[in-house]
Amino acid sequence: MSVGLLAVVDDILTAALKASAKTAGVVIDDAAVTPQYVQGITPARELPVVWKIALGSLVNKFVIIIPIALVLTAFAPWVLPYLLILGGGYLCFEGAEKVLEWFGVAHGHEDEEARDEKKLVFGAVRTDLILSTEIMLIALTGLPSDFSIWMTLGALLVIGLGMTLLVYGAVALLVKIDDIGLRLMKSPSRGVRRTGARVVASMPAVFRVISIVGTVAMLWVGGHLLITNLADTFWHGPYDIVHAIIDPIESAGPIVEWVVDTALSAVFGLAVGLVIAGIVMGVSRLRSRDSATTVAH
Repeated sequence: MSVGLLAVVDDILTAALKASAKTAGVVIDDAAVTPQYVQGITPARELPVVWKIALGSLVNKFVIIIPIALVLTAFAPWVLPYLLILGGGYLCFEGAEKVLEWFGVAHGHEDEEARDEKKLVFGAVRTDLILSTEIMLIALTGLPSDFSIWMTLGALLVIGLGMTLLVYGAVALLVKIDDIGLRLMKSPSRGVRRTGARVVASMPAVFRVISIVGTVAMLWVGGHLLITNLADTFWHGPYDIVHAIIDPIESAGPIVEWVVDTALSAVFGLAVGLVIAGIVMGVSRLRSRDSATTVAH
């Protein structure tokens, strides 16, 4: 009995490891996106905020995504692409908002919200829900078709826990590197102090790069979700255009193909995100104008 149980556990862990490898791209994107939400808070609150977001991510995976994915896979698999289209649209909107901020176009309450820890955590967990959904669905499609429902559940739980530890462990390390640099600056060794000073001095640039990478990641993942799932549902146009561009360059190698595919997905994501952001900002201004008119009367 114990031998059989060990064999099942081994099968689950092996399948989880193989399926996890397919999610690497989205996991990297998740790790790049999340540090943006920790910027602007006091150093003492950085790790507690990361911990809250990590707990929210576990709730997303274990309470929402995995149960719904298993139920829909069994009874209504046709719904999944539409959910991913909604999630992709939201990521495109978030990424487009960040791009608009670079050019000075932003909502009036961004700074106030950035200082509100609850809103910050809620925003991060909300974005994590989309990224975690893609991670878990990709993992689900990578599991053996002969797995029972319980083995599938076990593998998804392992993947969910492992991906969360990996992503938020990396995020925690990123946001505390400057503290490590400050400690190195107190070393009696002159060389170590210089290294610490360089680490601290480089962190603003590192976070700027992370912010840019995170924004591009949201646009790429969102655009990719839209292109793929629109093709699976009712609109093949964007998918056909992307492959019409990629197919002639396949001979250049998988890296070039991936870069071009990623760039096209990001451009499409930005275009869709700007349209959504324009609609949202227009509705917001109309509501503000109506509120001002009501107050005036």
